[in-house]
Amino acid sequence: MRDVPMIALSQDNLSSLPSKIARPSYDRSALSAGIVHIGLGNFHRAHQSWYLHRLMEQGLAHDWAIIGAGVRPYDDVQRQKMLAQDCLTTLIKLDPEGVSAEVVGSMIDYIPVVEGNGPLIARMAEADIRIVALTVTEGGYYIDPVTLGFDATHPDIVHDVAHPDQPRTAFGAIVAALRLRRAKEQGPITLQSCDNLQGNGAVLRQTIVSLARLMDADLADWINTACSFPNSMVDCIVPATGPNELALVEEFGLHDQVPVTHEAFRQWVIEDDFCAGRPDWDLAGATFSDHVHAFEAMKIRILNGGHQVLANAGEVLSLATISAAMGDADVAPFFAKVVREEIAPLVQPVPDMTPADYVTLIERRFGNEMIVDTTRRVAFDGSSRHPGFVLPSLRDGLEKGSSISGLALVEAAWARMCAATREDGTAIEANDPNWSDLHQTALVAKSDPMAWLSMSRIYGDLADDPRFATAFCHWLTLIWSQGLRAALRAYVAAD
Repeated sequence: MRDVPMIALSQDNLSSLPSKIARPSYDRSALSAGIVHIGLGNFHRAHQSWYLHRLMEQGLAHDWAIIGAGVRPYDDVQRQKMLAQDCLTTLIKLDPEGVSAEVVGSMIDYIPVVEGNGPLIARMAEADIRIVALTVTEGGYYIDPVTLGFDATHPDIVHDVAHPDQPRTAFGAIVAALRLRRAKEQGPITLQSCDNLQGNGAVLRQTIVSLARLMDADLADWINTACSFPNSMVDCIVPATGPNELALVEEFGLHDQVPVTHEAFRQWVIEDDFCAGRPDWDLAGATFSDHVHAFEAMKIRILNGGHQVLANAGEVLSLATISAAMGDADVAPFFAKVVREEIAPLVQPVPDMTPADYVTLIERRFGNEMIVDTTRRVAFDGSSRHPGFVLPSLRDGLEKGSSISGLALVEAAWARMCAATREDGTAIEANDPNWSDLHQTALVAKSDPMAWLSMSRIYGDLADDPRFATAFCHWLTLIWSQGLRAALRAYVAAD
């Protein structure tokens, strides 16, 4: 039992917080809005919101405060929690050298979440908003996983085209707001993706412009010409918040309904393409660079791809966290060999960092036992993450004639995971928007491995490549006959 009273996080209580908790030194009542951010999950609040907070601590960017937004009914739960604490967030840094906490105050409001997204559309159309940013997950951009083009057939998109003033998606709301801005001569804005996608700005441009073109070709041309879509690379490991995180923030004497834990590492590399101005994020540690694509490729293929190497194997072997997987006698050498021999050699260096050095950095970050990042969280939405994070390396390896055996084993481990049982007999609960199809296919693939590769929406023509198909079938057959550990050991022992 605690022997001191708990302080509820709020603007009025900031001055009463324990001295060990850093809090905003700037006058939040004097902040004004400049950014609408759609998708107020943990990552945004530990990353983009933090960079802006750091600028505000320097007396800068006080006219760039964030207005939060969501487009789904469940976003209203987050809204109520955030508004109850005046949009403040406690960030807890999980550093092996010492845990610390700070309160971030760069967000000042949260738009009501209603069907049709009218309040969101109206707020984005106001003149003070100059950037609309998004963290809506990698699978949220309506991309055909095979062609990588815009998926105009998705029911959400069909709805938005039929109801342009009552859209269901964030992108439909953005198009509606841009239509209003153009009509009121409010000027264009920057649309900024902060999700883990190669060329995320280009992907966002494709989604917004393609959707607009289905409604109004002239508007689509104006958006494509006048608005800007900077590419960026974002990097910080941010676990989900659960009972442990809620208890951790209370150890600081603070009650926060939505605290965020994060590692002691952040990186944000941004293309300097902002048509309506921007904060000077570089003064808070971000990097403006013309080499964003190289940074993206290194991070997405090694970190995000590496996460998939660990997560599926970890789930099958009942390793609950990424750090546990990194400490496993079979999974760790499997990870090291795949990433160092099959992924990193196909990645170009970036300024001040070689791929080999980056792998060493990632191994240290993944092994941080203070980051309780679950394999379940990392394995979520594999039907988007494997095509985005793993298969590009596999395709490059096939093209260049280098080894792809370990990457084929990664895919076989995913197929085994989707059978929905661990090797200890416990159940793996649904963990993908397409779980039903994945699960049924995984069960068929137990005796017919090629059934898994026949999922053309994921693998495209990869099933037709004999090198990949042969390796995949070999590994999945071995996994089902002798177990995943036997397969991992056989791969590591092979020349």
